Amino acid sequence: MITISPIGVAYNERHEIEDDYWGEVVTKIILDRTLPEEALSEIESFSHLEIIFYFHLVDKKKIVTGARYPRNDKTLPKVGIFAQRGKNRPNQLGLTTVKLIKREGKELTVAGLDCISDTPILDIKPVMKEFLPKESIVQPKWTNDIMKNYWS
Repeated sequence: MITISPIGVAYNERHEIEDDYWGEVVTKIILDRTLPEEALSEIESFSHLEIIFYFHLVDKKKIVTGARYPRNDKTLPKVGIFAQRGKNRPNQLGLTTVKLIKREGKELTVAGLDCISDTPILDIKPVMKEFLPKESIVQPKWTNDIMKNYWS
């Protein structure tokens, strides 16, 4: 079995689960008291971070292990849960690339983290060009439709 403990908590103005309008949300991530401040040493030398978090408010009865319509919109194609980024995933994990605004001790201020306040943070990794895809990103057209207001 796997045991994962949160390394911190995210705090922001969003307290309700919503699909869109994350563009103006600024989040403070506070490292857990059990971790030393030096765990963040030199993180401010990176412009962007990858944040892995836990969708802690997902109703376990709504977990999807097969296919579903993205955002429950039946005008979109029914696709597997691993072919979309919905929150009702088997392990309830979220992953977002954010812009690092500043670091103060054990606190990070970031832009573009699409989680609600009090979300457990499971890991933080710096974004490095060498890990980004070398090829063009390919995705189906329906993703453009559902993402049109996501970062507004």
